[in-house]
Amino acid sequence: MKKYILAIDQGTSSTKTIIFDELGQAVAKGSVNLKTNYFDNGFVEQNPEDIFQNVIDSVTECLNNFSQKGFSISEIISCGISNQRETLILWDKDGKSLAPAVVWACKRSIGICTDLIEKGQNDFIKQKTGLLLDPYFSGTKLLWLLENDAELKEKVTKGDVYFGTVDCWLLYKLTNGTHFKTDYTNASRTLLFNIHTLQWDTEILEKWGLSNLNLPQPCPSSHDFGIVDFEQILNSKSPIIIPITSLIGDSHAATFGEGCFEKGTAKVTLGTGSSIMMNIGDKAVLSNSGMLTTICWSTENRVDYALEGAIVSCGSTIEWLKNELQLFSNPAETATMATTILDNAGVYLIPAFSGLGAPHWQMSRKASIEGMTFGTTKNHIVRAALESIPYQIKDVVGAMEKDMQAALKSISVNGGMTQNKFVIHFLADLLRIPLNKQRNPDVSALGAAYLSGLKSGVYESIEQLSDINKKQTEQVLANLDNELPANSYLGWKEKIAGK
Repeated sequence: MKKYILAIDQGTSSTKTIIFDELGQAVAKGSVNLKTNYFDNGFVEQNPEDIFQNVIDSVTECLNNFSQKGFSISEIISCGISNQRETLILWDKDGKSLAPAVVWACKRSIGICTDLIEKGQNDFIKQKTGLLLDPYFSGTKLLWLLENDAELKEKVTKGDVYFGTVDCWLLYKLTNGTHFKTDYTNASRTLLFNIHTLQWDTEILEKWGLSNLNLPQPCPSSHDFGIVDFEQILNSKSPIIIPITSLIGDSHAATFGEGCFEKGTAKVTLGTGSSIMMNIGDKAVLSNSGMLTTICWSTENRVDYALEGAIVSCGSTIEWLKNELQLFSNPAETATMATTILDNAGVYLIPAFSGLGAPHWQMSRKASIEGMTFGTTKNHIVRAALESIPYQIKDVVGAMEKDMQAALKSISVNGGMTQNKFVIHFLADLLRIPLNKQRNPDVSALGAAYLSGLKSGVYESIEQLSDINKKQTEQVLANLDNELPANSYLGWKEKIAGK
């Protein structure tokens, strides 16, 4: 009998559900868009119940596609879930949400972070969690909610509030409240988790008044998380009982899906935002260069750590140009627009729409377009926006190499923006190394499937996964004669420094 794995990739703008075979090939897919509410004060929210229903709709579409192709649902061995990170959800024992889901990109807790930094807590938090005090992470979003909702704060004090990231919320709902768990990667993005002990940090919880908050059991990414009766959830006429054997944050899942199994291997996810993550082995190295230290991925007998640089605005910059400035109707047009001009003519777009992430961590900086003249065209602005993506990645890669005192062994790219040939070739030429690119574009789902399959016995070992991956990877080579990206990058650094 053939074996298949169901992978749910719950992202910011949609949920994709993909069924993979034993060779890591996608055989069926479902994708449903998810509404995100962006407010002009920098708040970003989603409806927790909408997130859950979005997943159900996506799974339904995928399973229908699988069945229509003649496959048997009984051949699905296990399920893995990857999810948008740092988005927090609060709910009660019955699984009813108590507040909007506060999305990772939300900036409502800038004041909270500033206050904690002024109280001298940044180093304290960094030593324990590997993170910096920034609105990006779940913990300060939670503190904002409690500071602004007395009733919610009272419920936390009474021990009536369950806290979790999206993976945990989905598991709780899918198992009808019988499993309250998360994985180390998602836990490590909350500011509440000690990455050295792999436990919730009681000192942080006490200091922040969160000792009575109900927190999920932290587990390895590849683990028995519980059995889901999809038959009941989907109102199916045939049994669909599937064990969930992996939970993992989407950027971590992509790192695993890209085959970053060794120290010194890295990946770049080019999505709404961007995450550059480098495997640093079995020891947590704290950064002196503005990087984050996080759990890379884990199995029940192995925990790998990573340095990460989180870029807040990547694909979202291009969406803004389309939706608000209406410079083009389809993002696919941008690569051609950028190549109709020889260079950026000194025009730079600083995409600090929600502040600047790593390695700068300028929370309050605003976006700007600089260097414009009457000779500036919309093509220059589009090119400047596209170039801002490789520039930010270069900033992060340089900081990582400084922390590790070594060059990257390899770098892999994934995500929607990898379809933009201008961005990818500009990036390769700027970094001056080949980029590895998975033929499978849904690498977060693939990583969740690989980890699920390791636990459920579909895959024997990481070595087997490495062999599978090599057969599915192509390379984008750098043009070492092209010095334009490196020269233009000097201008970028000047603009970032405010010169």
